Amino acid sequence: MNPTEPTANPAPARPTLDNLGLPIGYPFKPDWEVTPRQVRDGLGEGTKSGMIVVDCRRPEEHQHCRIEGTAFIPLSELEQRADELEADDGSRDHPVVIYCHTGRRSLRAAAALRALGYPRAVSMAGGIDLWSIDIDPNVPRY
Repeated sequence: MNPTEPTANPAPARPTLDNLGLPIGYPFKPDWEVTPRQVRDGLGEGTKSGMIVVDCRRPEEHQHCRIEGTAFIPLSELEQRADELEADDGSRDHPVVIYCHTGRRSLRAAAALRALGYPRAVSMAGGIDLWSIDIDPNVPRY
């Protein structure tokens, strides 16, 4: 087994979710986060929403599972590649949603993007793990 790959342990227990789709007691930060349900709805609108969704996890995590239709820029490359997230006209004032495994790294990524001129950068609360729990159970948990 490759030590850099996510382990194949049994999936963690599924938490009870509130009316927003967040685990009961989750410390949601509405100025910095959106819920997986909001991301799903934005992706459903396609280019109309103007939202870009970015996976900032490590390459081996991205290979293990991902949200289809999203970009992949590892956190370690985000500052150098931030211009890839600009709109066609070069603007940075559109929604950029970052996700990781549980939402911790993506909060750091959102802060970095805001510092680079993306004022609407936010993290997806609970990361791909909560996406799997609430939106798409076909996405493997790890």
